[in-house]
Amino acid sequence: MKERRLMLFGGTANEPIADEISKRLKAPLGKLDIHRFENGEIYVRYLESVRGAEVFLIQTISAPVNDSLMELLVMIDAAKRASAARITCVIPHYAYARQDKKSAAREPITARLVADILTVAGTDSVITMDLHTGSIQGFFDVPVNHLTALGVIADYFRSLELEDMVVVSPDVGRAKASKKLSELLDCHLAIMHKIRPVHNESEISHVIGDVEGKTCIVVDDMIDTAGTICNGATALMKKGAAGVYLGATHGIFSGPAFERIKNADIKGCVVTNTIDVDEKKAKECNITVLSVGPMFANAIGNVHENKSVSELFDPEFQI
Repeated sequence: MKERRLMLFGGTANEPIADEISKRLKAPLGKLDIHRFENGEIYVRYLESVRGAEVFLIQTISAPVNDSLMELLVMIDAAKRASAARITCVIPHYAYARQDKKSAAREPITARLVADILTVAGTDSVITMDLHTGSIQGFFDVPVNHLTALGVIADYFRSLELEDMVVVSPDVGRAKASKKLSELLDCHLAIMHKIRPVHNESEISHVIGDVEGKTCIVVDDMIDTAGTICNGATALMKKGAAGVYLGATHGIFSGPAFERIKNADIKGCVVTNTIDVDEKKAKECNITVLSVGPMFANAIGNVHENKSVSELFDPEFQI
């Protein structure tokens, strides 16, 4: 059988990573007309044939979140109606992932809702990175390739040649991922316990483990308003830490996030480019942005060639 054409298309939410993936694969981004009507409605039209092709739609779901999600849905529908043979959504950051369970009565499970919408729209598979919880993969009725940036982040901290490191989990829920990072860095693990009075606010009540005199590395799946992770840095310094580095896969940086990180008692912060980060603000706040474009490019190539995706990283490090 003739191999299906690989076609890449990028949405408007994170154009730099789409360009990077395209260059890495040596496959040009397809021509796409995306514009908005005056009332905000999104229009998408493919300017070249996708009939019979294996189409990869690269769109991170970032601010404005609902516009980014709707744009992806319209891209999927347009590709399906143009007779694409297979549609894979490449979603570096999967929004609504924090709403993965009911923590109180009468709450939604929006992470499942988004998975259902993407599936009904016509996606055949998904490639994403560091979901808030790995169980979200089970919300999909199509295959999900779940990548992790832990290896990229570990390489960065190894390059700093820090002494007496300890990886600190920002909460109990991230303990498993933090343990994997501590194994990669060959250092000990500590865990913070937090309470969350309201959304986007948190308080650190306890630090479990030895952090006195050590260089602490606190890595979460995302930094949104930076309240949780900066409060954690303050708590660690009060416990006698020699210094604190912050990190996350997804740098959302909403509201006061940049200001909080800039004023925090930390030695640095690192995120990846799953979300496009303002370069000027990143430099002002001592934020280092690592690229995960090569990992997504390799995953796309392996999916297209029906090869294993897990061989790109140790499957034990999936979170």
